[in-house]
Amino acid sequence: MGKPQEPDTLVGCEECGLVVELPTLKDGEKATCPRCDHTLAKRIALPFQRPLSYGVASLVMLVASISFPFMSFSVKGIKQEITLMHAAEMLSVFQNSLLALLLLLTVLILPATYLISLLYFYFRAWTLVMGRSSNAISATEKRLCRLMLRIEPWLMVDVFLIGVLVSLIKIASLADIGLGMSFWAFCIYTVLVVKCVSMVDPTWLWMQFLPMERLPQVKAGDSHLSDNHISCHYCGQLNAIDQDGKRCVRCHGKLHGYHPQAMLQRSWALLIAATIFFIPANLYPMMYTVSLGNSEGSTILEGVVLLWQLKSYPIAAVIFFASILIPLAKIFALIWLYSHAQKATSMDDMKAIKKLKLYRMTEFIGRWSMIDIFVVAILVALVQLQNLMAIYPGPAALSFAGVVLLTMLSAMSFDPRVFWTKQESDTNSSQNAVNH
Repeated sequence: MGKPQEPDTLVGCEECGLVVELPTLKDGEKATCPRCDHTLAKRIALPFQRPLSYGVASLVMLVASISFPFMSFSVKGIKQEITLMHAAEMLSVFQNSLLALLLLLTVLILPATYLISLLYFYFRAWTLVMGRSSNAISATEKRLCRLMLRIEPWLMVDVFLIGVLVSLIKIASLADIGLGMSFWAFCIYTVLVVKCVSMVDPTWLWMQFLPMERLPQVKAGDSHLSDNHISCHYCGQLNAIDQDGKRCVRCHGKLHGYHPQAMLQRSWALLIAATIFFIPANLYPMMYTVSLGNSEGSTILEGVVLLWQLKSYPIAAVIFFASILIPLAKIFALIWLYSHAQKATSMDDMKAIKKLKLYRMTEFIGRWSMIDIFVVAILVALVQLQNLMAIYPGPAALSFAGVVLLTMLSAMSFDPRVFWTKQESDTNSSQNAVNH
């Protein structure tokens, strides 16, 4: 159950710029762009009940994840036990407050903010449909909804869990490892959060509160090259072209028109900064290991080689791909995409879609490079047995985090609509979204 969709609802595809008419969706259906196959809107079965139940369960598991011992590490009768909060605290103790903040934000604070906001808006929409609340949505609520949508790419609970599993395998041969109640709660919490995020659709959610305002000069089949509208990144509303730099008439989010040169300059700047950080991230030690009073630093590549020598082939492969191959491949892929976008004059839809697929892949895999940072965080918190055995973060950890964050920001700031350089009247794309 939900609000019926307004007739002739037009949205602009974020990835190719085509303006299409949304069909009325039933439970379990989604609408995709007929030109690039990007999902424009979706409606899950039980659209209010499922997100609410998953959201509540996620928060319960989050509380359990930070309330009990996470794991323990013991060697020769000496035992170290940590909680999830202790991992961030130990990074701060070793003068890595920025990494501690990054861990807290991506694993605890931002996911909690997202879940609480999700519960509020889905409950608010449910009461609205049931006729138990007014239709008005305040400016504060609009800001909160935009915040919820902006922080979604930065939720890294799944990446952190993989980092924890890599850490366990990495040190399992050195000592006895114990898994606490919070570890199992965090595993459930991760699954629930991932499921929760997959059920949220911004277009459908905004439609529950505010209908789309129709621009008379815009019709299905127009595009970002028609120069007659600006599409809102938050709610999908098509705004008049003179609103560039102003606020969306529907959600009050700031509008950014189609300015390919300025966009490419910003994306290039972030990518160059990431490339610069990549050099010290691989030259300096990622962490220092103290054993019987002797301290030894290891770079990312040295850690991979050590794991390989210890015959931990799957973990060595995971670290190599996540910490070396993926960041390097993403940098080269973005350089190639930006170069082609900068000198693109005209290309057919097939060539544009191939470039778009590569862009989607680089944007998806970028966050998984954070695995190595989370491995360091867990090991630093867990392995603190004085001179017998201890692990400390190295200078490369912060540089590597900078590489991951800057490449993510660079990919996010890039506008893939730049690949479509021909007016839609010259193509054969349909004007209506495809209903699945």
